[in-house]
Order: sequence, then structure tokens, then C-alpha cells
Amino acid sequence: MIIFWIVLAVLIVGGIAVYNGLIRSRNRVDEAWSDIEVQLKRRYDLIPNLVETVKGYAKQESSVLENVTKMRNLAMNAGADMKERLKDENMLSGALKSLFAVSENYPDLKSNTNFMQMQRDLTDTEDKIQAARRFYNGTVRDFNTKLQVFPTNLFASMMGFSAREFFDIDEKGPEGQVVKVQF
Repeated sequence: MIIFWIVLAVLIVGGIAVYNGLIRSRNRVDEAWSDIEVQLKRRYDLIPNLVETVKGYAKQESSVLENVTKMRNLAMNAGADMKERLKDENMLSGALKSLFAVSENYPDLKSNTNFMQMQRDLTDTEDKIQAARRFYNGTVRDFNTKLQVFPTNLFASMMGFSAREFFDIDEKGPEGQVVKVQF
């Protein structure tokens, strides 16, 4: 009888440890996503100023500017669906690459101090987004691994835990393409 109670206590303590480990991992994934959202918000705030600055120099490039604005609005208004959100963010990154490629054709614009500062800020933000993406993907990898290994996999689905999506780029989409600058 005492063995039964010992086994039961070990199972209960083990179950609690598994559950708490899953909660910690899920919270790290949520925190990592929050870090990405902070940087995305910063990018959303910088883009309108950058577009307005470029407009003054590159009036004939209105399709590029309209595309950047459209992609920004799509990304900002993305719903809760992670796949759709990731796709919209990737399209925005591709549109920004096009904007910077266009700016290469305008020496006056490239010498404008406001434009240069905004470009540096946006580049810094893009670098921070990439770092946040790597951190997020690492935490997602760890979380998903926990969900798949024994004995956690036995408890995870019963407790309502499910795998998370990685924040990948679409190699066929605009972010995965090399921007060509022609003079």
C-alpha cells in the first residue's frame, strides 16, 4: 500500500513539473513574440515619415511608395492568425527593400539628413526585428521540442498545449528576393 502512495506522489510531482515547464516555455514564446511586436510597432511608426521624405524627391516612384504604404497597413491590421501575420510582415519587408533600392537613384535624397537618419533608424529596427525573430524562433523550437519529447508529449495535448509557428521568410515572396538596383 505504501508503494502505491509513493508511486502516486511521484506521478503527481512529475505531472506538476511537466505542466510548470510547459507554462514557462509558453510564456517565453509569448514574451519573444511581444519583443517582435515592439519592433514592428517602431517600424510602422517610422515608415510614414520615410515615405513622405521620399515622395518629395521621387514623385515618379509613386507605385513603390503606394506599395510600401499598402503593405504597412496590411501588416498593422493583421488579425490574430499567425500565418497571415507572418506573410504580411514578410511582404512589408520586401516593399521596404524596394523603397531603399529606389532611393539609390536619387543622390539628393541620399544626402538629405532627415532621410539618412530615418533610413538608419529603420535599418536599426530591421536588425532588431531580425534578432527578435531569431530569439522567438529559438523559444518556439524549445517549446515545440518539449511538446514532442517523452513524457511531456503524453501530457501536453491533454493539457491543451499545441505547437507554435516559426517566424520564417517566404523564399518566393518579396522578402526572399534579392533587390536589384539599376542606375
